[in-house]
Amino acid sequence: MRITQLIDILRDYPPDWEVELAVVAPVEPDDPDITVDRYSVEGVLPWEDDDTDQAFVWLVGGEDDNVGAFLDVVDGGEDDNVEAFDTVDE
Repeated sequence: MRITQLIDILRDYPPDWEVELAVVAPVEPDDPDITVDRYSVEGVLPWEDDDTDQAFVWLVGGEDDNVGAFLDVVDGGEDDNVEAFDTVDE
């Protein structure tokens, strides 16, 4: 999805609504049952894939401890590919 497409979609919703990530995955490999995990969006991370030279924007969310560990790595500058991380104001 392109940023312009996401902006166009979000324009149709009230601006005070919360945005969540819904991650859909199989319960078990090769099982038709699925699970949906919901996470708040905690930040936005621009990302460039060195292999394809393609640019992305990641909407970042997850379990609090995992997001915290990720932010520690991003804030520590341990990955040269990480340029910025904008946290979402609550």
